[in-house]
Amino acid sequence: MKAVVFDMDGILFDTERISCECWKETGEEMGLGDISEGVTGCIGLNKNDATALIHRLYGEDFPWEEFRARAHARMDRRIAREGLPVKTGVREILEYLEKQGYLVGLASSTAMQGVMGHLEQSGLTQFFQVIVTGDMVEHSKPEPDIYLKACEKLGAAPADAMAVEDSPNGIRSAYRAGMKPVMVPDMIAPTPEIEEMLFGKFTTLLDMLEYLKGLECNGEK
Repeated sequence: MKAVVFDMDGILFDTERISCECWKETGEEMGLGDISEGVTGCIGLNKNDATALIHRLYGEDFPWEEFRARAHARMDRRIAREGLPVKTGVREILEYLEKQGYLVGLASSTAMQGVMGHLEQSGLTQFFQVIVTGDMVEHSKPEPDIYLKACEKLGAAPADAMAVEDSPNGIRSAYRAGMKPVMVPDMIAPTPEIEEMLFGKFTTLLDMLEYLKGLECNGEK
């Protein structure tokens, strides 16, 4: 294995949880009723695909642009107030991969501005040789485009690359790209369908780090 490509929200940062809470609070504030299905369904999607899903679920009259703007503003205020929550083991695994000479990329359905803001705030930008974001592809996860683009930019064959994901949409994307999908579940537990796609599953990135160290010891990198 030559490369590791990370998702961002729910893997590097505990932002998936905050985003879902802000979406639900915004929906209540706007009197939109129960939007739980849309909240869960949009995890891992870029703006284009999230827009299509929301309109399919709630109709073309759903005030998507206003809702999205208000939810993002609510999330920005919360992170400014509480800080950006980094997930357990992030810096440790990134430092290890850098030391061992792995190619490291990031493939996030979030737009470039949001991705770079989080990476710069956390001081993690330096660890990623390639960053591919949701606004760089027409269709993001669960389609394979974003991961194929990340592998191409890294110069790694998908079969030689591991994708680290927390969501079913992300796992489907990596699997369809021909990569080795690894899940660190966050908001959504894997279904039997997703379990069959997994190369590995870990509770935290620290557990994944121990696995990678084991590969190194066995000469299987």
